[in-house]
Order: sequence, then C-alpha cells, then structure tokens
Amino acid sequence: MDFVAIDVETANADLASICQIGLVGFQDGVVKQSWKTLVNPEDDFDGINVSIHGIDERTVKGAPTFPKIFHVVKENLTGIIVASHTSFDRVAMARVLEKYDLDQVECTWLDTAKVVRRAWPELSQKGYGLCKVANKLGIKFVHHDAEEDARAAGEILVRAIQKTVMTVNEWLDRVNRPINPLIMKGDPEGPLFGEVVAFTGSLSIPRGEAAQRAATAGCEVAPSVTRSTTLLVVGDQDIRKLAGQEKSSKHRKAEELIGHGQPIRILKESDFRRMVNWPSEECRKR
Repeated sequence: MDFVAIDVETANADLASICQIGLVGFQDGVVKQSWKTLVNPEDDFDGINVSIHGIDERTVKGAPTFPKIFHVVKENLTGIIVASHTSFDRVAMARVLEKYDLDQVECTWLDTAKVVRRAWPELSQKGYGLCKVANKLGIKFVHHDAEEDARAAGEILVRAIQKTVMTVNEWLDRVNRPINPLIMKGDPEGPLFGEVVAFTGSLSIPRGEAAQRAATAGCEVAPSVTRSTTLLVVGDQDIRKLAGQEKSSKHRKAEELIGHGQPIRILKESDFRRMVNWPSEECRKR
C-alpha cells in the first residue's frame, strides 16, 4: 500500500498556476508523512478559483515560487506511485514543470477516480467526485485544502485496496482496463443463482462466451476475485500446470481469502462446464 497522494490548487484556469500543493505519504495503508505549502504562481488570481479555495494574492505574498520548492516535490515523488483524484493534478504538475523549464518527475501516476469507478459499481457512472466518495466512505476532510484533499484521495485508495484485496500495483493495471469488462447479473431462474464467479487462466471457449453461459446458469460474473466471490473457475491447462508453476494472481487471492474463512470454491473449467451443462469441445466442433 505504499504510495504518495498529491493535490494542487490553482490560481486560475491555467493549470500551471499552482498556488498550493499538498503531499501525503502512505505506508501499509497509514499516513506516514504529510507536507503542504502555498506557492506564488506568478500569475493572476481568478475570482472563481479564489471562491473555491480561498487563496488570493495576499495569501501567497512571500510564498515561494514553484522552482523554490521543486526539490521537495522531486525528492518525494521520484520513483514512487503517485495517487491523485482525476487527472487534474497530474496535468497541473506537467504544466508547471513546462512553465519553468524543469525536469519532468519520473513517477507512476494512479488516478483514484478511476479506481473508485471500478471498486464501487454504484459509482461507475456518477458520484465519484472526491467529496461525494469521501462522504460515502465516512472520510472526514476539509475540501479544497491541498493537503486535506491529498489525504482524502489516499484514504479512498486504501479503502479500495481493502475492499477488493488488490495491491496498488494491481490497480495500476486494473484502471487501464474497462470498468465492467465481464460483469453480468445472473439469471434468477438459473441453477447457480446467488453464486459469484470469476474466471482465470486459458479457457476452452472465449472469456466473454464463458461469462454469458455462467450468467445464464444464474451466476453473477465478476472480473476479479473479491470477498464477494464464491466460485473461481480455472482453465484446465492451468490446473495441470500448477505442479512447480506459479498460480495466477486470482488463484492466489482466492486461496488467501479461503485461508481467512471466505467460502470460495475453486473448480477447473471442465467440472464447472458439467455443472452448467456447457457443450463439450467435441460437441461444439460437430
């Protein structure tokens, strides 16, 4: 769970006009360090922006310009996973570095809004703004203070990690895939209604077809293994290769959850196929 959350406030519509920045470091899901500073953007303040964050010309009088604090930013972000809620802060950082002709910071960005849309299905289309998500999760913070916003974004990421049992690195991959790649609701009349199934490994049929057949049998189909999962279907070839081979991340997660008392059954594809009356490969080819 190690990462740094970031948030910036800007003086006007130009994202390079950063007037406050906050960094909050998380280690093992807990805040370990926190830092913020006002920044003189060397730019005009728009009344709309001031009405949002309360920072104006008088507030930043005597504050350092961005180049003066760049060493702190670079030291804390280089080589780190950097979490921000939406791409606003990532683009603002890139723009201010261009403005002052500073080196780009080599870090890996993770958009926590994208995480939210995948971790909480009810927020996949709307309601995934920082304030609304924080309220939903009971996270207390002072909105539009850069340090507070960064902490809230970081705590949201921690909650998503805990909910899905996915690591930060796994979320880096997950946010680049469709929100609901194979999520399907099960047919209430199906014999396996109430089961939540995930697939892993090489199947004998396309993954989308497997999902559709499972849904027809009553299963809710999910793209990953979580605490809601009740069945994990593993491709027969992957089952046979397990001796001396590394199991998939989904397989390992299922075993980890089983070890903590979660009622998950792991099945090979051919057995699951018989349960839901899928046609065999030989029948499909005739």
